[in-house]
Amino acid sequence: MKILVCISKVPDTTSKIAFTDGNTQFDSNGVQYIINPYDEWYALVRGLELKEANGGSVTVLNVGEADNDPTIRKALAIGADDAVRINTNPKDALSAAKMIADYAKENAFDMILCGKETIDYNGSQVGGMIAAVRDQPYISNASKLDMNANVATVERDIQGGKEVIEVETPFVLSAAKGMAEARIPNMRGIMAARTKPLNVVEPSAVEDTSSIVEYELPPAKGDCKMVSADNPAELLELLRNEAKII
Repeated sequence: MKILVCISKVPDTTSKIAFTDGNTQFDSNGVQYIINPYDEWYALVRGLELKEANGGSVTVLNVGEADNDPTIRKALAIGADDAVRINTNPKDALSAAKMIADYAKENAFDMILCGKETIDYNGSQVGGMIAAVRDQPYISNASKLDMNANVATVERDIQGGKEVIEVETPFVLSAAKGMAEARIPNMRGIMAARTKPLNVVEPSAVEDTSSIVEYELPPAKGDCKMVSADNPAELLELLRNEAKII
């Protein structure tokens, strides 16, 4: 079983966010980067569990430039067998998805796993786009994945309950909370990661279909207004006429 896990490099949630070049570029100065948690904790770890139970290999793939290598090495330390970096800075989700799909086509993976979204853009786009380009089944927001030969049983949360799906390989899946428990790299894994292959490949020709016009920070939070518990009429007035939520 050949499993491809797509991983992204994202700012740590404690990072201070700022923009440069007229608010068209993310300011990376002083920013600590991590593997996107949905990619690491759920997609990668479940891929490793499936490999350990059924045999095969887990390859992690990142679309990015050389400064992404330390992040990729962490995925190798957690247990991935090898890694691939497509050597470009993707302009948008579609260009990244097309390059991943092109690489996957050449290497015949049984499944492609990714997190349900990245914590920086929260787009939830790449997995579905990969599946569309590859013309393969796509299951989103999966919370459970089991394999029996080449048939996967997938569970996903839906409004009011759960949905259980069966799908044959190959397929694309985005993983949500509940798929697996996070793993922390141990010293043996960290040492092994130094010698595991990290292959750098050049990107396939992809036409850019969008561009960044401007980034904008959310508005600053206003001052907190205290309302006496003895004056509910004032609270209702503020909610109706100022906050406009009732």
